[in-house]
Amino acid sequence: MKRIDGRKPDEIRPITMQAGVLKRAKGSAMVKLGRTMAIAGVYGPRKLHSKHQQDSTKAVLKLTYSMAPFSTDERVRPGPSRRSTEISKVIRQALEAAICLEEFPKAVIEVQIDILQAEASTRVAALNAASIALADAGIPMKDLVAACTAGKIDNDYILDVAGKEEDVTFCDLPVAYMPREKKITLLQMDGDLPVKDVENVIKLAIKGCEELYEKQKEALKERWISNLKLVEAKA
Repeated sequence: MKRIDGRKPDEIRPITMQAGVLKRAKGSAMVKLGRTMAIAGVYGPRKLHSKHQQDSTKAVLKLTYSMAPFSTDERVRPGPSRRSTEISKVIRQALEAAICLEEFPKAVIEVQIDILQAEASTRVAALNAASIALADAGIPMKDLVAACTAGKIDNDYILDVAGKEEDVTFCDLPVAYMPREKKITLLQMDGDLPVKDVENVIKLAIKGCEELYEKQKEALKERWISNLKLVEAKA
């Protein structure tokens, strides 16, 4: 099967990942999957001053996902929407499974994710960027969280659903995964498939997560090497 953009069924779009892209944030990252581009910034941990929102046993993770007005062909209305609120919630829940929140009682960790360009799979690009940004900020984590979508077109399972494929796939299934823990932290499905097909689509999505996980680690390694060179230069 040859896909609309020429990829093989199990091939991810060109990937770019970079850590430390924002000077003002404690940790940050940029992720591009094809033309979909997400930037994440992490702020904190810091004391949560609204005492009624504090948790005496762990930090509160606040996450905001938003799309820039110019990110799609039609202008996106600024401000929160039902979709952005729902995506913020599922990304936050997917990341909470990995973060050692108990290390920071009564504190807040804030994550801001902006989609600068959208061509499908924005939530998985956002998740990948947020995971790298948290690690870049030095937030203790059990593992990175990698995310990828998969689906089915005709008789073929496809990895990293993009563009017009969303209109013809039987389902669009995003998965977030912690490879070291072998734990799924997000699983959603838009569509309808037999159980056997769903199992195969999930396996393919996990394969994509493992590939993106390696790219996340490479981005962080490059960041740490760059920081080390700066320290050595100043010494």
